[in-house]
Amino acid sequence: MAEQMGTDIKLVDAAELSKAMANIAERSQRIVAEFLSRQAAEPSAVNLDPLNIGHAFLEMTTKLMSDPAKLVEANFNLWQDYMALWQNTALRFLGEQAQPVAKPDAADRRFKDEMWEENEIFDFIKQSYLLSARYLHGVVHGVEGLDEHTAQKVDFYTRQFVDAMAPSNFVLTNPEVLRATVESGGENLVKGLNNLLDDLERGKGKLSIKMTDYDAFKVGENIAVTPGKVVFQDDLMQLVQYTPTTETALKAPLLVVPPWINKFYILDLRAKNSFIKWAVDQGHTVFVISWVNPDEALAAKAFTDYMLEGPLAALDAIEKATGERQVNIVGYCLGGTLTVCTLAYMAEKGDDRILSATLLTTMTDFHEPGELGVFIDEEQLTNIEGLMSQHGYLDGRDMAMTFNMLRANDLIWSFVVNNYLLGKDPFPFDLLYWNSDSTRMPAAMHSFYLRKMYQENQLVVPGGIQLNGVDIDLSKIKTPIYMLSTREDHIAPWKSTFALTQNTSGPVKFVLAASGHIAGVVNPPAANKYCFWTNGKKVKNPDTWLNGAKQEEGSWWPDWHAWAAKFAGSQVPARKPGDGKLKALEDAPGAYVKVRAV
Repeated sequence: MAEQMGTDIKLVDAAELSKAMANIAERSQRIVAEFLSRQAAEPSAVNLDPLNIGHAFLEMTTKLMSDPAKLVEANFNLWQDYMALWQNTALRFLGEQAQPVAKPDAADRRFKDEMWEENEIFDFIKQSYLLSARYLHGVVHGVEGLDEHTAQKVDFYTRQFVDAMAPSNFVLTNPEVLRATVESGGENLVKGLNNLLDDLERGKGKLSIKMTDYDAFKVGENIAVTPGKVVFQDDLMQLVQYTPTTETALKAPLLVVPPWINKFYILDLRAKNSFIKWAVDQGHTVFVISWVNPDEALAAKAFTDYMLEGPLAALDAIEKATGERQVNIVGYCLGGTLTVCTLAYMAEKGDDRILSATLLTTMTDFHEPGELGVFIDEEQLTNIEGLMSQHGYLDGRDMAMTFNMLRANDLIWSFVVNNYLLGKDPFPFDLLYWNSDSTRMPAAMHSFYLRKMYQENQLVVPGGIQLNGVDIDLSKIKTPIYMLSTREDHIAPWKSTFALTQNTSGPVKFVLAASGHIAGVVNPPAANKYCFWTNGKKVKNPDTWLNGAKQEEGSWWPDWHAWAAKFAGSQVPARKPGDGKLKALEDAPGAYVKVRAV
């Protein structure tokens, strides 16, 4: 390889290298000292197995060894595959063609470099890894007698291990990294080590991988810039009313309830992909809840408080701001779960202020929560509650790591290679900036949510949970609902969200969009991407629904608007923030959304 590079090889200046290494050594010592100091100060935070992985793998191993014949068969098959790989590699060294024994998925970007295919050695490394990965997954899947949760956990963490051990993650087995090392004389590795130390310093001893250029974005300046005003606020939220862009507006205002696990501006990143701006342009008077980024002072805030001080407080405020008592509502993810709870609460109270509800990627039946269920068992919940008891909230970085693990190759290992091995800076990307702008979870609320919904699945049980003294019964909901789920959602699996179509008493229009939890929702018509499926028949089974569904090209947004407009009434003069009984407090997006967790 060095001969191929010729004069491109760069010699590192010895003095500069020495200076860089001295700086690295000093920073490393400081980071380690800070980490050890924090562990000594918080001994109760130390848990050698906080994810309760050891017990799951011990149980899996016990079951595996009880049937050694299967393990022998798997080992024999692996041996045969390796023999075939050795033979094919030998043929390639002799200049002959040979079909690969194992091929990566076409969408696997880890092996996109041409050398993985063209060079016999790297091709052998790649295929041996794929064979080993296939072997490990096969052994794990073949174990019988495990309960569903343990089997899911073993499968998930086996995949985490397999992903971590990919040859692309190591200097000597990644051709792109080796080439960069030769061309730069090792500067990429020095720069990568500095990037690693930067991330450790920013995370105060925890690895906080930099996914984008944080200096390239500022909330309210080049993201979350749709014009509007904050017209109301309480302890948990600010209510933003957006400035109209049309002379007339639909009579019923539109209230958007985003999740508080993330910040609302995923729906308002830039003008070209902002759902908020698009809705304003269609003539909706849009109000959005901007949740607070809570600290220890809000530790006791419960799920009930989020309902009372969130959508219910917003409804009162909207009536004062516009004179309109009834609204349409949109709930996204956890904001959708809260919206459903609010609808059931209002139904019991005889409150008819919500004309229609739109639920975006919303879980209500948590019987099959997808891979997030891996993180829900008594041991892990007890550990989470112990962490929250120390500060009164769950650190946003802990939540972010959980979600990143669901797509580890895209959201962890690709950045390890780019930032630490290649020594590059990540590209400016608004979506990843939002993804890194984490929020905290109040202890009382988060414990209730994880236990009552994820662990016990009580939301679908009539009276299973109480909010403000009212039994929540989803069957009491008669409000028309537009449900939007996404086919590749790894956070709210669409077949699980579909269950709500059977649990309410009102009409439900279920729509399935292509792509995932974010891209499937934030899909503006102008982008002309993806597609969606509709089916007007009410069926109980999600697969039956999809088999009878009609595929529509492009964004679901216009389909939603046509549906929501039917409940929004006639045209009225457009309403500007501050014109009603609520005066403007500050410019959008407001102060709450600008508070960073780290």
